[in-house]
Amino acid sequence: MLVTLPTYENGEVINMNAMLLHDPANFRFDRYPIYMWQSNLWGRATLNLVMRKELKVAYDMVDKEMRVVGDMQRALLPSDLPQIPGLELAAYYQTSTRAGGDYYDFFALSDGRWGMLIADVSGHGTPAAVMMAITHAISHLHPGSGVSPAQLLNFLNRTLTERYTVSTGTFVTAFYGVYDPADHSLTYARAGHNPPRLLRRGTKIKSLGDVGDLPLGIDADVEFEERREPLKAGDTLVLYTDGITEARNNADNLFETDRLDQVLKQTCGSPQKVLDAILASVEEFTGGRAPTDDRTLLVAEVK
Repeated sequence: MLVTLPTYENGEVINMNAMLLHDPANFRFDRYPIYMWQSNLWGRATLNLVMRKELKVAYDMVDKEMRVVGDMQRALLPSDLPQIPGLELAAYYQTSTRAGGDYYDFFALSDGRWGMLIADVSGHGTPAAVMMAITHAISHLHPGSGVSPAQLLNFLNRTLTERYTVSTGTFVTAFYGVYDPADHSLTYARAGHNPPRLLRRGTKIKSLGDVGDLPLGIDADVEFEERREPLKAGDTLVLYTDGITEARNNADNLFETDRLDQVLKQTCGSPQKVLDAILASVEEFTGGRAPTDDRTLLVAEVK
């Protein structure tokens, strides 16, 4: 005698168990519902094991691809900090996932000046990393030393808006400054990015946020303004993304700019020491929680 015991998933038969009996008289038809219940319990356990294995394989494939994306993204960042006359530099970069949307870069201009760019793509993960790579590519298309910070941001903004961001709802915040070693000046433009902090000889902090509140990729017709800031020996410039100031503690409070400024006022030493002090303060504030947003820091001291 053959007794079939189908197993169901969402009302559909996905498997079949079978019982073979030598003597049909030994089969208790009144226990058939119990047999069905036991069969479906076993079928559910088997299905879960199969799905768990398939899910692990799929996750491993996605994770491998994201690792590759992350490695490719990091390859777009400067492998070494440039030797800029009159400046000492330190940099930090950490993504909240395998890949992220933060970006920083340096541009050696033909007249001896240096461009410094920091940007942050809205969102996280692979989509932000792709837009970050696009931003990198566009920023390297604009050649020559005659391009001012405002002109570079205008070019980035028009290209991003007309070709990439309108259909996706993505935007990019950015700050681009050009440092002139000849007179220790910084000419800069901003597109909605966190205002850099300028620490004057370890005493007074100035925010470089007086221009450019609109991010890139929103309005193709916007024209960004620029400012010129004279620098002196001992001044420290801190560029950062919102993963620093919007880091949260266990009470869901933000680290905020005031805490960043406090760390800057209390820290003396090289750009690396300043950078380490900021990161240590963020780590203490968050209780070591994993970052929920990408974190990027650039610290430059005028010598």
